[in-house]
Amino acid sequence: MLMRTDPFRELDRLTQQLMGPGTWSRPSAMPMDAYREGDEYVVAFDLPGVAPDAMDINVERNMLTVKAERRPAAKADDAQMELSERPLGVFSRQIVLADTLDTERIQADYDAGVLTLRIPIAERAKPRKISIGVGTGRREISG
Repeated sequence: MLMRTDPFRELDRLTQQLMGPGTWSRPSAMPMDAYREGDEYVVAFDLPGVAPDAMDINVERNMLTVKAERRPAAKADDAQMELSERPLGVFSRQIVLADTLDTERIQADYDAGVLTLRIPIAERAKPRKISIGVGTGRREISG
C-alpha cells in the first residue's frame, strides 16, 4: 500500500474526479514546450502512455491542433486499484502558427512519451541580402 501526502496533487486528483476525464468535446490540456532551433520551430508535447495511433495532428490555415487519447490499461479481473493519479481520456492543444512557418513540411516524431513537431521557417521569412544600385556601381547591404 502506498502512503503519500501532497495537498496540491490531491486537489488535482479530486478536481479530475469531479470533472471526469477529458472527452473529444471537452478535452483536457497537455503540457508542451516550444522553442526555435536553427531554421526550425520545435513544439514538444508530453504524452506518456499514449499510443501513436491514438494521436491526431491537423493544420488548417495557421491553426495547429493536436489531440490524443490515453486509454485505461488492461487489468486482471481481480485487480483492485489502490492509487490512480495518471489522467485518462482525451487531451488537446491548439496553437496559432505564424505566417513565417512552412506548415506544408511539418515533421512529427514520437519517442519516450514525447511528441515532437518540427516546423521549418519559411524561405520568405529568412534574412536575405538586397543589392542597391547607386549611379553606375552597386553595393550590397545586409538586412
